[in-house]
Amino acid sequence: MTLHFEITEQPDRIKSLLFSQRKTVERIAAEIQKHNIQYVFLAARGTSDNAGRYANYLLGAMNGLPLALATPSLFTYYKQPPKLKNALVIGISQSGKSPDIVSVLDEGKRQGCLTLAITNEPNSPLAQASDFVFAVQAGPEKAVAATKTYTAELMTIAMLSTALHGTKKAWVELAKVPAWMTQALKQDDFISEAAQRYRYIDQTVVLGRGFNYATAFEWALKMKELTYIIAEPYSSADFAHGPIAMVESGYPVFAVASKGKVFDSMLTMLKRLREEISAELVLISNDKRALSLAQIPLTIPAEVPEWLSPLVNILPAQLFAYHLTIAKGYNTEQPRSIRKVTETT
Repeated sequence: MTLHFEITEQPDRIKSLLFSQRKTVERIAAEIQKHNIQYVFLAARGTSDNAGRYANYLLGAMNGLPLALATPSLFTYYKQPPKLKNALVIGISQSGKSPDIVSVLDEGKRQGCLTLAITNEPNSPLAQASDFVFAVQAGPEKAVAATKTYTAELMTIAMLSTALHGTKKAWVELAKVPAWMTQALKQDDFISEAAQRYRYIDQTVVLGRGFNYATAFEWALKMKELTYIIAEPYSSADFAHGPIAMVESGYPVFAVASKGKVFDSMLTMLKRLREEISAELVLISNDKRALSLAQIPLTIPAEVPEWLSPLVNILPAQLFAYHLTIAKGYNTEQPRSIRKVTETT
């Protein structure tokens, strides 16, 4: 099936992107550094918006750049765009065809800002509206549910961050991502069997924090798109402020808890859910303490650093959504009511 193939080809796509586009991103970074950039203003929708959530954490933590996620309706319907002085304006879009995202970059350029398009279509309207284009080079993505374009967008963001701060260690770690992805994909058969346990669920929550806040949102989105489950994503911190009340014994909770600075807070939440409430846990992690709490433990390599873990964590999440779709008897290639390219205004 097309979707399954596109999930499994991601290590090769990411490897190709990393080695073919390094000089391009270093050139873009050098131009950015010539300007007095004070913050990043980023416009995206859907899966690309979740890549933007990753950028929010990464560019802040690694580059000291505040990031604001755009509200495109201010540019289209309200005709009241904010002042963007000293901003790097980034648009992320798989197709590059969404008029509202293009409108944000058009306005950024009108206000004299540096603009960057991250897209799989280097000849798209978004690319034409930008000073610089970073082609994610994911190849044709035929499945309606985006998978390889998402990880390619994450990699472009990670490469941009690395090019801006220029440390050799980060480039070395980036080069290891394809192999880590390949390891994560080896759980395919296990995930196929495990998904059968949840074929009758109709709602869940998906938890993540820090860099993997983006992973929680993207996993939830794939569950909604493909399995039609009501899947609500939360930061584990926000979840403790009220929504945890919906969880009772046996309630399915999906979570991502990679080793790193937010791990201890995630572990505390997972212990509470498992030991105090007896929730069902489907968990992606590279820490044995967390994995021991889960009914369905999904692993990534132990050495994956926190800042790159979203690129690896999302693969078992994509596989889980794919196999659960099949378990529920739905079509993985043609989800109802959605199209591959959505041109919002």
